[in-house]
Amino acid sequence: VQLQASGGGLVQYGGSLRLSCVGSGDTFSRYAMAWFRQTPGKGREFVSSISWSGSDTFYEDSVKGRFTISRDNAKSAVYLQMNSLKSEDTAVYQCAAGPPGRSHVEAWGFDYWGQGTLVTVSS
Repeated sequence: VQLQASGGGLVQYGGSLRLSCVGSGDTFSRYAMAWFRQTPGKGREFVSSISWSGSDTFYEDSVKGRFTISRDNAKSAVYLQMNSLKSEDTAVYQCAAGPPGRSHVEAWGFDYWGQGTLVTVSS
């Protein structure tokens, strides 16, 4: 499956952004989906994931209560609504797809990766 992420940009501290990731192919609904982010200082970091059905979601502690992951399998899309953005959320965000049965919070659990979309939060 090929993934295309979008929605990044420059936003003020406390603002909101919605990231989108659209997948190609008819197998999108079979995959768990996740968002990771990467910065030069921290490397790749798990942000959030969602099971293939959407029934289970996972969040990194620092984004709980601020970010919401969702998916629309009919549109082969996964979303990340980011509210109350902080400077430390500045990063390149990547979406990823992985088969069920693997880790939903570790990068090794995901086989397919989209290109990144840059989120910059200004203070």
